[in-house]
Amino acid sequence: MPGPTGNRLAAVRIAVDEVDEQIVTLIARRERLIRIAGTLKGDDAEVRAPGRVERIIEHVRSAAEKKDIDPDIVESTYRAMISAFIELELRIHKENS
Repeated sequence: MPGPTGNRLAAVRIAVDEVDEQIVTLIARRERLIRIAGTLKGDDAEVRAPGRVERIIEHVRSAAEKKDIDPDIVESTYRAMISAFIELELRIHKENS
C-alpha cells in the first residue's frame, strides 16, 4: 500500500501525463502550420531561416522568464523541436519542387 508520498507522486505523474497530452496536441497544431509554411517557401535557405530561428528563441526565452521557468530548458526544447521541424519542411519543400 503506497504511503502519502507515493500517493502524491502518483498524482503528480497523472498531472504530468495530462500536460504531455496537451503538449502533443500543440505540437500537432504547430506541425500542421509548418507543413503549410513549407509549401510557401521559395528555397532551402528560406526554410532554414537562421534569423527567424533566433527570433523565436529570444521570444520563448523571454516568455519563460516572464513565467518564472528555466529559460535554458525552454531554449533547449525549442532548438530540438525547431531542428526537427526544419527537417520536415526541407522534405516537404523538396517534394513540392
